[in-house]
This record gives sequence, C-alpha cells and structure tokens, in this order.
Amino acid sequence: MTISTPLAPANPTAHTPRRTWKLSRIGGAAALLAAGTFGYGIAMFATSLADYTDPDATPAESVDFLVDHQGQLLAWYIGIFIVFGAALVPMALALRQRLIDATPILANTAAVFAGIWAALMFATGMISNIGIEAVADLADTDPDRAATVSSAIDVVTNGLGGGNELVGGIWIGLVSIAGLITARLPRWLNVVGAVTAVAGFVTVVPAFEAVEMVFGLGSIAWFIGIGVVLLTHQEQPETVDLSSTAGEIESSP
Repeated sequence: MTISTPLAPANPTAHTPRRTWKLSRIGGAAALLAAGTFGYGIAMFATSLADYTDPDATPAESVDFLVDHQGQLLAWYIGIFIVFGAALVPMALALRQRLIDATPILANTAAVFAGIWAALMFATGMISNIGIEAVADLADTDPDRAATVSSAIDVVTNGLGGGNELVGGIWIGLVSIAGLITARLPRWLNVVGAVTAVAGFVTVVPAFEAVEMVFGLGSIAWFIGIGVVLLTHQEQPETVDLSSTAGEIESSP
C-alpha cells in the first residue's frame, strides 16, 4: 500500500545551518581578536609601559609617565578593554550556540558571565580613558591632587576587572566544563581552560596577583584554540535518508 502525503510547507528554519556557520565564523574571528588584545596588552605591559605598570612606582612617577605618554596609554586601554570587551560578545554567542542543545543550563549561565565580563571591560576602559585626560589636566595646576586622583582611578579600575580576573575565570571555567561534558570542544582545550579558570579565581586574593600573568597567557592559548575550533570544526547538521523513509512508507500495509 502506498501512502501519499501532501507537500510540507516551506521550513522557515531551512537556512539555520548556514546561519549557524556564519555565527561560528564570526565568533572564531572574535576569539582570535581577543587573543591578539591579550598579547598586545601583555607585550606593552612588559616593555614600553613597564615604568607605568611597575608596582613600586610612586603616584607622582605614574602621573609624570601618564602626562608624557597619554596617546600610548589611551591606545593600550582601548585595546585591552574596549576592543576585548567587544570581541567577547560574538565569541560568547558562538560558544553558547555550540553548547546550548546539549547543556542548556551551563551554556546559558556561561553566556551571562561573558556578558558581565564584557560590561566590566567597557566600564574599566571608559573610566581609564577619561581618567587619563582628567589626571593630565590636573598635573599642570595641582600635581598632588593629580596623584590622588590617579590612585583613586587605579583602585576603581582594578576592582572592576583590571586587577582580578574572577568573572573571566568563571566564564572560561563554565565553557570548559560544558565542552568536556559534551565533547563539543577538544579535551586539551578544556584542560587549558580549566587551568586558566583556576588562575583567574586565585587573582581575587591580593597576595596572589602575580598569577594574573598565568591567566593572561592561558587565556591567549584558550582564545586561539577556541578561534580555530569555531572557524574550522563546524558540526554537520543531521540528515535524513528520504529514500529509506519513503521505502518504509510504501511497504507498510
């Protein structure tokens, strides 16, 4: 007995795999950009801005350096905070899309923490950039007050995220756990993410702020790995063998 069925209406989600691949590529490119901002930030931190980032530098010395290198500091803050914060958004969306069907709770929770981290990065970057101009203006008329304002801005920005990596560690940790459970991310990448996340947690303790460099280097490796996975390892959508299905229908009584 042959059963004839009417044609199904056009599926509005027919192009979903293409859209999924597009978001994955955008997220992969954003991950590589995030890795670049971390690398740029660490390189500048250890070289041309070493006198400014030296923990032993006095507030007055920091102000003098700021006045002489305003443009350089502005570019640094834009790169490590504003650009990085912008890159976080598509990267987090692409990772959520990759994990949501298998671990919805972990995927959604991780996406929330990614959004919080992005917001903190924008806030830190904008406060830092406005602070540069404010401190530079005060340095000409009231150097002591400029040093006080500089110290205050430093405390605020460090509290928001420049001095600890708790929120970022939580996000990377959640994604790594989800990737390990679902096998949607390579095992080695999840291990790197777990180590990086632990380093981020530890930076909350003032005595262990030096671990922040471990978090930074681990993040670079993790972002590069995520970028490669999102750009080159897109999952294939499930397919249905229509000929086999049709044969089963025709052979049914």
